[in-house]
Amino acid sequence: MSAQTSATGAPTDDAPHRLGVRVYYEDTDFSGFVYHASYLRFLERGRTELLRDLAGDQSDLHREASGLVFVVRRMALDFIRPARMDDQLTIVTRTRQLRGASMQLAQEVRRGDDLLVAADVLVACVRDGRAIRLPEALRRLLAPPGAA
Repeated sequence: MSAQTSATGAPTDDAPHRLGVRVYYEDTDFSGFVYHASYLRFLERGRTELLRDLAGDQSDLHREASGLVFVVRRMALDFIRPARMDDQLTIVTRTRQLRGASMQLAQEVRRGDDLLVAADVLVACVRDGRAIRLPEALRRLLAPPGAA
């Protein structure tokens, strides 16, 4: 927990969501560094916990919104520094932009003050295989700071 987030890690005001993650042996490759695909799992956990902290379990949201799901449409990652086994990482997630049926998120994997991975993620809101508008209640919760 930091001064910028609530006890759950949920964003407060203009502060991003934060999630602590420890690196385990299963996350590493033969070199002892975190395997690149493991970062995708860490980032997914960050997005999932952001939604959980703001709107509850995704399974409840799926049920209440008649089958609404979120799918990653595009992801760009910049691997800056490696993480190693036993590192304590922080997954930082913030909303950059909301569009009709999607949200653009900025995510970071940090070890202390060191930026290890930067990710730009476009997540689409989908029902029955088709893009749908983000529900208004969720849109209000996810709105980036200063958004009208």
